[in-house]
Amino acid sequence: MAAASTNPPLKSIEETYLEHIRLRPDTYGSVQQHKTPLWVYEDGAMVHRYVTYVPGLYKIFDEILVNAADHKQRDPSMDSLQVDIDVEGCCISVYNNGHGIPVEIDQEEGVYVPELIFANLLTSRRYHDNERKTFGSRDGYGAILANIFSWEFVIEIADGRRQKKYKQFAALISKIFSENKGKKSEPEIKKCEQSENWTRVTFKPDLAKFDFTKTLDRDIVALMRKRVVDMAGILGKSVNVELNGQKVAAKSFSEYVQLYIDSVSKEGIELPRIYQKVNDRWEVCVSLSEGQFQQVSFVNGIATIRGGTHVDYVANQIANHLMGIVNKKNKHASMKLHTVKGYLWVFVNALIENPAFDSQTKETLTTPQGKFGSKCELSEDFLTRGM
Repeated sequence: MAAASTNPPLKSIEETYLEHIRLRPDTYGSVQQHKTPLWVYEDGAMVHRYVTYVPGLYKIFDEILVNAADHKQRDPSMDSLQVDIDVEGCCISVYNNGHGIPVEIDQEEGVYVPELIFANLLTSRRYHDNERKTFGSRDGYGAILANIFSWEFVIEIADGRRQKKYKQFAALISKIFSENKGKKSEPEIKKCEQSENWTRVTFKPDLAKFDFTKTLDRDIVALMRKRVVDMAGILGKSVNVELNGQKVAAKSFSEYVQLYIDSVSKEGIELPRIYQKVNDRWEVCVSLSEGQFQQVSFVNGIATIRGGTHVDYVANQIANHLMGIVNKKNKHASMKLHTVKGYLWVFVNALIENPAFDSQTKETLTTPQGKFGSKCELSEDFLTRGM
């Protein structure tokens, strides 16, 4: 009689891939603390200061937030985005209303669609590279990463069309690494009214993987709060954005920009600013800087904190116009583009088709101008105002 095998059971492909990601979290955003000057939101104001934070942790929050904001493009009736950050409990909840994910079983995969989106890593239908989209999260992969790096991850959906309410504890970490290894709750399905349509994702990040202790610290919370305020400015007056139950004051991109202007205005002297909504995909505002180019920019709701090709596209139009005027008025002047740009503070809110970035943290847009899917041609009025 053959001896019983002592080899451990083979892991599934999904388990192997999950373990690969869990053991190498820096592949998807650094898990080391970075110290850098950034804008944060504190005490009702934008503040520019040195911040110590872990990019990987910041990005898993950001992916869930951008997913929620993306829904405005899918369903214009969306008028609510609510974010709750429980610092002591290390628990984050992101809610948006509007017709969303259908609560029904996917015929091809044999699981409910919400589970397919948030808790099924390897489905081939995540990737549609030929489609031209202006979403911040193109394939849901970021939400999966947030799931993997969270001890708890709960999906709740009200689907008024099908009159079904869905709730599932779906943390992928629990399938391999928790004491309840191999267990995952089955979806809880209840009846709901036709008027109920919303999605809520609640998660508790695995702080140990991000060099944290037991709670979220001041800097990461200030960054998260700032991103919620970003969304208020990006989404505009048609969406009510709340942070921990309080309405965010900014109701337009112009009002959002004013938060920065207010932060640097001194002794009652306010910096000038010029704003233009160029079209449905571009909003631009420009103010003054003191010899060093500054920018605040977004691509499909993503904060491009290092700028990129979209910012260059806008800033170069403004700088070229100013350079031409200066050199024309003074024949002996030889003003250079980089010199003019040093006195600009540019704000850009853009929708770019299938954007490409320099890294997983999406800090710099690299998409060539010819592939933006739209144009941002600043008007003569915009360029001449303030001259």
